[in-house]
Amino acid sequence: MCVDVPTDEDLIRSIAKRDRGAMLLLFARHKLHTFRFLLRIVDDQATAEDLLNEVFLDVWRAAERFDARLRVRTWILSLARSKARSALRRCSLAALDDEAVESIEVMDLIYYHEQSVEEVARIIGVPESTVRTRVFHARKRLAALRAANDVESACV
Repeated sequence: MCVDVPTDEDLIRSIAKRDRGAMLLLFARHKLHTFRFLLRIVDDQATAEDLLNEVFLDVWRAAERFDARLRVRTWILSLARSKARSALRRCSLAALDDEAVESIEVMDLIYYHEQSVEEVARIIGVPESTVRTRVFHARKRLAALRAANDVESACV
């Protein structure tokens, strides 16, 4: 017996029609990586949990306006990024400047969430060339930190 598994896009269409079951399934699929993304930005578990709920509440409210040219995961991470940045501004956790926060987000999206440069550019709202530049500088900083701490790079 073959069971059709709905795509994320199918779920968004159902959510736009107020299908709670579709919302629960979409949440189950995306809660963990969205939570981890939020946690890396805000560095506080309780805040990340609150933001996770806000993100998926926004998904529920805005499903009918979803831009089908985007991947659902890209859209959700974009909502998460926006929520996290707002939370950082509200809480005055400005120990990191905007450029450092953006570099962390870029590296997180590319390496942990396996997003393409194009998708990262959409999520954080900058040109692709800016994403590439931030990746370049972040890698440079990591190499300098490794060298300063006498850490050898692992060969795989």
